[in-house]
Amino acid sequence: MTSTDHPAVAKFTAALLEAGLTDSAAGIRILDDEVRTAAAAANALGIEVGAIANSLIFRATYGGKVEPLLVLTSGAHRADTKRVAAIVGADRIDKADPVFVKESTGQAIGGVAPSGHPQRIRTLVDNHLATYAVVWAAAGHPKSVYPTTFEQLVALTGGTAADVRSVEDDS
Repeated sequence: MTSTDHPAVAKFTAALLEAGLTDSAAGIRILDDEVRTAAAAANALGIEVGAIANSLIFRATYGGKVEPLLVLTSGAHRADTKRVAAIVGADRIDKADPVFVKESTGQAIGGVAPSGHPQRIRTLVDNHLATYAVVWAAAGHPKSVYPTTFEQLVALTGGTAADVRSVEDDS
């Protein structure tokens, strides 16, 4: 598979190019194996797990309305759903199932890119990612990754920089 063979990767590549991120688009790598976890991605790339931007889709409930919420968090820790709910003003934040993820993003769990979705998704970008000069994120398929920066993630997604890590990780 090349970077343009898979429709979700092609759509994400187009989103990068539209945003003027040609270096990131050119940097998309297709790995030999699927890397559905931060640890697997870090191992495949030979980097620290914290430099992996996990793409987590949650079901955010506001009143009776459920919306997707993308949290790009460092692979070094987990996202705290109570903290995330407070940041976005949601009544509750729940883990999304694979069907909800696919319907919301057009991409499968383990390969959700920061953009290239059917509609813009409200996004939080973990402040911890700013501690790395380069971070790697999924590029639309579980075998695809690309290099980026914290600043580019915020700009590309129209996201909000936030401290999303679990309070258990604070200690």
